[in-house]
Amino acid sequence: MNGQAAPRWQAHCDALYRQHAARLVRLGRLVLGDKQEAEEVAQEVFLKLIRTYEGPVVPIDWAAWLTRVTINACRDRRRAGWWAWSRRHRAPEMLELVDGGASPEQAAAGAEFGVRIAAAFQRLSARQREVFALRYIEGMSTHEVAGTLDLSEGSVKRHLFRAVKYLRGALGEIKGDRGHR
Repeated sequence: MNGQAAPRWQAHCDALYRQHAARLVRLGRLVLGDKQEAEEVAQEVFLKLIRTYEGPVVPIDWAAWLTRVTINACRDRRRAGWWAWSRRHRAPEMLELVDGGASPEQAAAGAEFGVRIAAAFQRLSARQREVFALRYIEGMSTHEVAGTLDLSEGSVKRHLFRAVKYLRGALGEIKGDRGHR
């Protein structure tokens, strides 16, 4: 820089990035099932943050705004014609479920289990993945999820019920498969 101080908004945007970037990538990864796509979505969201910050109307709750924009950006990606094609040609990513101190056998079993859980999660409808991720992973209340996704609380509860029921069934199958080896 030419000796001038950075604008005040830049420091605030930097702070928001440090505070929320990892969370938004995690959310995007859960909704999209792809780490690289999630990182790209997070970059898009922070570019929108800068444009919004410079605009006439600034959100009061940046965390809620960032979450909503991330979900919308993920939806935009899923609507793109290339998205369905690319998803059919990719294996599900592994969810990291094993701690760093696990034995090689535990790590291998955990890696296989993580891939199977990720595959089950990706078989949920897009709306169920969004609702589940916001409620159980982001820790939002049902009311907050409803507001973020512009749904009724009853609709959020129905999507959660169906997602949990499906995942329990899928995990039961996985646990049963692991026990018979």
